[in-house]
Amino acid sequence: MRRTLVLSLAGSVLVASGAIALAQNAPTAKRTTPAKREPLSPDGKRYLSQPLVTSIYTADPSAHVFNGKIYVYPSHDVPTDIPDDDLGNEYAMHDYRVLSMDRIGGPVKVGGVALDVKQVPWASQQMWAPDAAYKNGTYYLYFPARDKQLDKNKLGTFRIGVATSKSPTGPFKAEPRPIAGSFSMDPAVYTDTDGTSYMYFGGIWGGQLQRWKNGTFDPNGSDTDLHQDDQPALSGKVVRMNPDMKTFAETPRDAVILDEQGKPVLGGDHDRRFFEASWVFKRGAKYYYTYSTGDTHFLNYAIGDNPYGPFTYKGHILKPVQGWTSHHSIIEWNNKWWLFYADTQLSNRNHLRNVKVTELKFAADGSIPTIDPFID
Repeated sequence: MRRTLVLSLAGSVLVASGAIALAQNAPTAKRTTPAKREPLSPDGKRYLSQPLVTSIYTADPSAHVFNGKIYVYPSHDVPTDIPDDDLGNEYAMHDYRVLSMDRIGGPVKVGGVALDVKQVPWASQQMWAPDAAYKNGTYYLYFPARDKQLDKNKLGTFRIGVATSKSPTGPFKAEPRPIAGSFSMDPAVYTDTDGTSYMYFGGIWGGQLQRWKNGTFDPNGSDTDLHQDDQPALSGKVVRMNPDMKTFAETPRDAVILDEQGKPVLGGDHDRRFFEASWVFKRGAKYYYTYSTGDTHFLNYAIGDNPYGPFTYKGHILKPVQGWTSHHSIIEWNNKWWLFYADTQLSNRNHLRNVKVTELKFAADGSIPTIDPFID
């Protein structure tokens, strides 16, 4: 009885040992992980590109190449409970953070606070879309903000300020006063091949450009546009900068957009007229004046023979993105052209946006094929 039990136990050990050996020698089963789902828009569309950063909300990207590296100067969106309105009060940004990368598609670094509204003596609130420039060892940050003089809506008047730094990411030190003769918002500085710099600026509705139609600010003017659909549309502004890069060399002029017949685009033509977000670049001998249409959500381009224009309308650069605003920049890098833009993929809220980038292409005749921010 005892011998039988021992033999039985021994057999069991052999069987178990064999099973272990088989298990050890058996090919390892590959673990399967669920496929990563591609983010979709609320209506089920795929996005053309993904956010550059997700740690903060960013918008209105002004991209530049300094010393072979790419720097993006965006608005820094912040959460707020302010409801959406035509004046843009929900866009309550108060500081700037600079994004940097060695290459398109590479890691993106978020810089520290480059400038806060508390560091600007003349400003009260709303540090909206900025831009930057470089000259003779100094980096210039241009920004709009409301001053401390209240209008009928108990809001300040938008002015444009400038701050300087020896580093492209800051921190920047603001000048004690806004640029003399500046107004409205969305400054964008283009430096031509001869070294002359020009600022393009302006935005209607909350940007107050419609209140400057006669050259001086009307505190009781319209909160939206001129309501003159059969008249030439409001134009963005262009002004030559002095060599100090801190002051205007002249009175700002209209950057006029013409239609195919050489007549000014009309105020009622919301698919083509200027709203905000000027950005200029040069390709060959032609100047590309690009801008947002605002309430129809297109990015457009027009072409001229000199920095002042007039510019002849050519078409849409980008179809409407997810979200209300569309503000952009265009740079050449690594022998390709790139469009920086923003949408609301991360939040699906108009005032909490995220910057993206995609390649911009040109046809043989210099025209720009329209980009769809979604993939079919």
